[in-house]
Amino acid sequence: MEKIVNADGSDAICPASAACAKSIRSYQESYSLGEEIANAVTHGIGVGLSIVALVLLVVRAVHYTPADLTARYVVGFSVFGSSLIVLYLCSTLYHALPRGAKYVFGVIDHCCIYVLIAGTYTASCLTTLYGAIGWTVFGVIWGLACSGSVIYSVFGHRVRWLSLVMYIAMGWLVVFVAKPLRERLPEISFLFLVLGGVLYTVGCVFYALKRIKWTHTIWHMFVIGGSVMHFFSLYLSF
Repeated sequence: MEKIVNADGSDAICPASAACAKSIRSYQESYSLGEEIANAVTHGIGVGLSIVALVLLVVRAVHYTPADLTARYVVGFSVFGSSLIVLYLCSTLYHALPRGAKYVFGVIDHCCIYVLIAGTYTASCLTTLYGAIGWTVFGVIWGLACSGSVIYSVFGHRVRWLSLVMYIAMGWLVVFVAKPLRERLPEISFLFLVLGGVLYTVGCVFYALKRIKWTHTIWHMFVIGGSVMHFFSLYLSF
């Protein structure tokens, strides 16, 4: 990076560097040490649960689906389980790492939310919403996920509210395919699907209230709850 020097020979601050530093400082949320420990621990637990979920889903798909559908279920469940692991791992690292590393992992953490939403849809698209409707939803949701990730990577915390709206909107796009899901899923599976969406949505309220102490940890708990509901929805989908 080119060094800028004032007329008197003193160092000047590069405007680009100053803007970058300001963006980083504005992004780093001022949680207390206790909050950060709780944030890291809660989603650290999520990593372990996600690994177990991935194994259970794949094993169930291999042993209990018809031979001609096994590959579809294994791939769908693997994408869902992997997206869970990536989200919880990146979130844990973000909250556990020193402040200097938080900006990069914070951006990755928020982008992983898009990945989890798309990964959850992928499982349903490949197993329940098969055919034209499934591939349409698959394309739309991954297109939105990629767009949202790029926007957040470029603008960072300045588009935090836009990202929150996109998370909720993407999650509830499911209402447009609620009828085929309701017809093809067992009642208990559909119930868990809805409960998962409700928990994620309620959790977003606590995410938005970040200036109130411990709300981010509560948000983490709602995210884990939503993930657990969606795990059971997929596990009981056949």
